[in-house]
Amino acid sequence: MAKRITKTMRETVETELRKGTSKSRIAHLLDVPYDEAIDIISKIKESIRPEVGDEIRFFFREQQMVGKIEKLLTNSAVVKINWAFSESIMHDICEERTIVNFKDIDEFVVISEGEVKEKLTDE
Repeated sequence: MAKRITKTMRETVETELRKGTSKSRIAHLLDVPYDEAIDIISKIKESIRPEVGDEIRFFFREQQMVGKIEKLLTNSAVVKINWAFSESIMHDICEERTIVNFKDIDEFVVISEGEVKEKLTDE
């Protein structure tokens, strides 16, 4: 693969993967051959895989939630909910921990100085 992965390509692939879009459709959206798209998708998937300790923003029943990943499963994670930054209406129906599918992660965040901020990546 000679093509460099641009920020636009990364954003497109991440969005489409979360939607469950097929690899052939992603190849078409990127306007690259299927084999090249597979390489791009694999690299991006690996780079966005969460790790234990990551803080995330996710949506559950259309409500914004924030939590910290405690354990990774195959395609999901055990997340401890941070109620200070999550919708209090959900407190009645959610436990202290919940399972979040990777595709439902909206963004990686950093909690600092009492605020939730977008986590900046190195790229």
